Amino acid sequence: MASAALSMGDGRVAPPEMESREQFIRVIVADSQAIFRAGLRKIFAVEDDIRVVGQAETLPQAISAAKKFNAEILIFEAALAENPADALQELLKQATGLRVVVVTETPDQDLTLDLFRRGAHAVVSREIDSEIFVECLRKVAQGDPWLESHAVKWVLEAYRTQGLRPQSSRAKAQLTPKEALIVSCVTQGMKNKEIAIKVGTTEQVVKNYLRKVYDKLGVADRLELALYCLNSRVLQDAKQAPPAVQGPRQPKEQTDSPKPETADTTPEKLS
Repeated sequence: MASAALSMGDGRVAPPEMESREQFIRVIVADSQAIFRAGLRKIFAVEDDIRVVGQAETLPQAISAAKKFNAEILIFEAALAENPADALQELLKQATGLRVVVVTETPDQDLTLDLFRRGAHAVVSREIDSEIFVECLRKVAQGDPWLESHAVKWVLEAYRTQGLRPQSSRAKAQLTPKEALIVSCVTQGMKNKEIAIKVGTTEQVVKNYLRKVYDKLGVADRLELALYCLNSRVLQDAKQAPPAVQGPRQPKEQTDSPKPETADTTPEKLS
């Protein structure tokens, strides 16, 4: 039964001296595969400092376990959620002190970068060696981020690519209020459809705006855009910019009415 999946761990009794010093790394395992959960419990059973205190096999159960059990680490299968990065943010919101180790089916560059940016402490694939996985948990429990070697290269390359783009063109870039709003939504991890709903436009218009912003700021994708915004004042400068002065031919009665969305899609405005 599904309700049985949300359960306590192995229930082993720790030596009194270790219990008093609270040296256990308390772990919740959230994974859809029972054989994987069982395998992890066997691996951790021979470790003196790791205990499984809860298990889950669905995303709702994982969120419930994160709130219910007193744990340092949540091992979370990325496939439990349609959008793992969004699910990660929700988990961290529900349990702010929890450190999340995300398990992916195979190494995935884009997903790894997105998860790491959203707050994951570690991202590993199912192919990881058991001894290395134990070492990963110990590092994460100490508050250190942990990535597999190929993932470290991905993260470094993302930062290098973002950092090596010409600074002169970026320094002159200035976002319009609507561009700044869309960029702010991107940095919050929102997808184009969600941004379109928030802004009151269409997904295609959002894409058009993003292409223009990429060109303005000299970035290639959403990750580089987020990294750039984290290391610059582009959004702050956009908020502090004085409002544009209405032209003399603009009728006063139309100032409160939204402009037609077709104006956003004209080639001369979005080129």
